[in-house]
Amino acid sequence: MYDDIINLPHHVSTKRPQMSMLDRAAQFAPFAALTGYDAAIKETGRLTDERIEMDEESLNMLNMKFQLLVDALDENQEVSFTYFKPDETKAGGAYVTAIGSVKKVDDYERLITMNDGTKIPMDDVYSIESEIFKVLD
Repeated sequence: MYDDIINLPHHVSTKRPQMSMLDRAAQFAPFAALTGYDAAIKETGRLTDERIEMDEESLNMLNMKFQLLVDALDENQEVSFTYFKPDETKAGGAYVTAIGSVKKVDDYERLITMNDGTKIPMDDVYSIESEIFKVLD
């Protein structure tokens, strides 16, 4: 039935440029059957970290650093906090680092307020680094 055309070479237009594969695929995008499906797949595939449970020795060292930090609050030293920030949509979270000077340490609320307005829950802090802790080394 197609014997007369089966062995002919593929036609390539000399007047029009060939469409890229990306553009060719894009022409079918408006016909996606499930709206929001791609976003749901990406959200499910997004990885989160688990909170690390600290041992008693690490917690004691962290408490000593908090005390030194409160004592040196007037010195306006640069401090680096690494803390766990829970994910808003799924289990787990991420460890983030905030660097700057500390404005206030609230023991009652268990909250550290940085000069830039960042608020860090003390119970989520994993590590603190600063020049003021050199006495501990």
